[in-house]
Amino acid sequence: MKNAKIIASGMHVPDKIFSNAYFNELLGEDVDTWLRENVQIYERRWCHENESTADLCHGAASEALQNAGMKATKIDLIIVATDTPEYISPSTAAVLQHRLGAKNAGTFDLNAACAGFVTATETATHYIRSGSVNNVLVVGAYAMSKYLDKTDKKTVTLFADGAGAVVLTATDEKNKGHQTGKLISQGQYTDWMGIYGGGTKNPISDKVLQQKDHKLKFVKKFPPELNPQMWSGLAKELASNMNIGVEEVDQFLITQININAIKETLRILDVDQNKAHTVMHHYGYTGSACIPMAFHEAWQKQKVKEGDTLFFIGSGGGLAFAANAFIL
Repeated sequence: MKNAKIIASGMHVPDKIFSNAYFNELLGEDVDTWLRENVQIYERRWCHENESTADLCHGAASEALQNAGMKATKIDLIIVATDTPEYISPSTAAVLQHRLGAKNAGTFDLNAACAGFVTATETATHYIRSGSVNNVLVVGAYAMSKYLDKTDKKTVTLFADGAGAVVLTATDEKNKGHQTGKLISQGQYTDWMGIYGGGTKNPISDKVLQQKDHKLKFVKKFPPELNPQMWSGLAKELASNMNIGVEEVDQFLITQININAIKETLRILDVDQNKAHTVMHHYGYTGSACIPMAFHEAWQKQKVKEGDTLFFIGSGGGLAFAANAFIL
């Protein structure tokens, strides 16, 4: 049986930068202090009016293919993980396939909210192991600025746009590539945060627009201990499956919504805080894109290298949780 190995990565963000000072003026109060002290977000990128999710995907995917030294025609499957798609239908992955000229690739989108990228790499691995494909392009993309209520300080200051991509290829190496994975959800939280207008439950109507249900909403506050408990539990399960200690993991790439949650997770695991590279500081919270963006930046900065054990741990609305381990 073949295994799936990550051979290259790429990322792309809009060039439109918004510092915290912009939101001080927008909201008429000091939000910069809270953002710096609690989530360590200093600035973020938003799409231009004529820029959308497929543009972000194309930028990240093109860089990943270039870094892999691979032509788009060699890609067998494209999976785009996003909950801010180009259209409700057809898929963003189909748009990307055409733009790349990946004429031999099948396509589909995957929506596991901000756990989407890890879920997609897990899915790609199983396709490769089935023997049906050799090369898979996985893109995590987020253009949440399109869904923000600019008067809602709970969301407008946090969420941002970007995309990260990886190329996975079939390998005979068992001591490289994918090692183990886990998906789990807590569906009781589905109505706590989301975009609740525009689907079949609440199609677009005057009422939906007036209530701003077509925008992102935090309906209820999540327990602060939820992510650290779930993330640390998933890390321990991955380590157990690999018969290693969590201290042997070289880098933890975790959902970048709250730096304190990441720090608490590493404290629970009793591992070095430097083992979790973070990118929210200058990119904001980029949902399903944040983990591949953090991975790409860590690789570019040589914080990860060939032979390293990496744990990817994501969570998002639903609540969906996904984790897997790769040896680079």
